[in-house]
Amino acid sequence: MAKHHPNKKPPFEWRFLHPRFWLTWVGVIILYLISWLPYRLQIAMGKGLGTLFYKFMKRRVNIARRNLQLCFPDWSEDKIEALVKENMQNTGVAYFEIGMAWWWPDWRVKRKLFIHDQQYLQQAQQDGEGVLLLLFHFLSLEMQARLQGFIQPAVGLYRPHNNAVMEFLQTRGRGRSNKYLIRKKDVKGMLSAIDHGEISAYLPDQDYGRKRVEFVPFFAVPDASTTTGTLLFAANARCKVMASTCYRRKDGKGYDVYFHKPLENFPSGDDKADVTRINQLVEEAVLQAPSQYLWVHRRFKTRPEKDMPSYYS
Repeated sequence: MAKHHPNKKPPFEWRFLHPRFWLTWVGVIILYLISWLPYRLQIAMGKGLGTLFYKFMKRRVNIARRNLQLCFPDWSEDKIEALVKENMQNTGVAYFEIGMAWWWPDWRVKRKLFIHDQQYLQQAQQDGEGVLLLLFHFLSLEMQARLQGFIQPAVGLYRPHNNAVMEFLQTRGRGRSNKYLIRKKDVKGMLSAIDHGEISAYLPDQDYGRKRVEFVPFFAVPDASTTTGTLLFAANARCKVMASTCYRRKDGKGYDVYFHKPLENFPSGDDKADVTRINQLVEEAVLQAPSQYLWVHRRFKTRPEKDMPSYYS
């Protein structure tokens, strides 16, 4: 087997101290200091921040509300609005979880980890193949990435940050307990990692445009733009495909990380059926904790035809 050459964590560069990054550093230092506060206090602070988001970030609130209206047309306005408020509070908590995930010492993170059905991950690796681990955009995603490193270190596909300092920090933070990150356009790098037996994380549940997609149902929306990237990796690499979900405990004691059975007969050759199957996995996960999902993303912004009216008009 050819030697695998993973991407290395980026080194610190003196240009990061340029005045144009000073405001970034101020925010980072504040978040770092907050990360050392008691966990329950940070959760409370996050909910308070999320309440401010609900009052003042009207555009994001409207997107979340619209997504819920589209996905759950039978829900009452009161039920949707209550969920929007709770969702924005969880969004506020997610900001503080970035600091926890990137800077907490190992012992502090391990105390918050509750693992379920790890045998599915172990079984998937018994034959020496890689694992394409499907993660979904829950608001505790940063913590899930850190927690995964204590279960079994993985690699992940990610979108580079436009801010050089934040790119440096997020790459090192997300790789602190894991192996390394692969830029989202580096398909060969991802395939190589899977072929070399790595657990490789991939997120298939956002609207990535109209390239390499199928338009299939997601909840009550009949034509959600859904990436076929999952099929590309699964078909061209020796791997098992399985999902993992992470939920923040409401009692403030930590996070439940679940592993699900590997998919059988996947991909099947029917792209629409396969990505519909992926969306159904996301639906099942979301229904377990709908207020913890990333509803502020315009999940349905891409329509099958360019001249079709926007769902967000």
